[in-house]
Amino acid sequence: MTPLRRKAGRWLADFLSRPLLNYEPYSAINSEHFLALLQPGDVLLVEGNTRISSAIKYLTQSTWSHAALYIGDLLGQGTDAETAPTLIEADLSHGVIAVPLGKYAQHNTRICRPLKISSGDCECVVQYAADRLGLSYDLKNLWDLGRYLLPTPPVPAFMRRRMLSLGSGDPTRAICTTLIAQAFQSVRFPILPRVEVLAEPERQLYGYSLNEIHHIRHHSLYVPRDFDLSPYFRIFKPLQKLDFDYAAMKWKDQLEAALNLETDNAGRRGQRSPETMNGQ
Repeated sequence: MTPLRRKAGRWLADFLSRPLLNYEPYSAINSEHFLALLQPGDVLLVEGNTRISSAIKYLTQSTWSHAALYIGDLLGQGTDAETAPTLIEADLSHGVIAVPLGKYAQHNTRICRPLKISSGDCECVVQYAADRLGLSYDLKNLWDLGRYLLPTPPVPAFMRRRMLSLGSGDPTRAICTTLIAQAFQSVRFPILPRVEVLAEPERQLYGYSLNEIHHIRHHSLYVPRDFDLSPYFRIFKPLQKLDFDYAAMKWKDQLEAALNLETDNAGRRGQRSPETMNGQ
């Protein structure tokens, strides 16, 4: 039964990973400009365009359905935006893979940069992810996959995110940002830790000088929006052009007004007054 379930899971994963036809990015980003903004250790949030993306965005109440980690030239194949594998991501069908940045040039994206992380810890984060390239996920857990068939599952708002954590199958770990969360937690860099405020007697009992301590949340509970919400990551929005100048932007109404004015002027020049015609 297990091989049959695994085969069914593979088919279901491929079905959920197919792109939707009605996806439209707000603006197409030039890959080279995109590349100039990124640094190793950055987390790229993506608004996905697949069937499963719709369900994830609904369940997490967020724009972002996917996350990838930028590793630069760690794999020694350059940093060309269209061909070099500079992003590491967990893919439902293929496991942990490296892909070029150009894969997401036509998607709505955000760049999340860890604040004040040391260069040594940043290297550890990207190496942690690189060491897991080739890791595959067992897709025999059909429940973990089947819940994503509905783009808007009939689940109350307060239960939507919890629905992602139901079950313990590999598909959930592939869909959520488990790998990236583990990479940052390996150097104890915070994402969204649970903060506990200690009362004065507890501080004295445990010898804490601060009244707050942080608890690491389990890596399986993280979703892409957590990197956007985290106060420990700075957010960057990719621009179409690095030399952006709002005053140089061309607006349709201005172009139409200029065209109408030019047409009116041309019409006036083409008209001849009776006096002019009689004079000839």
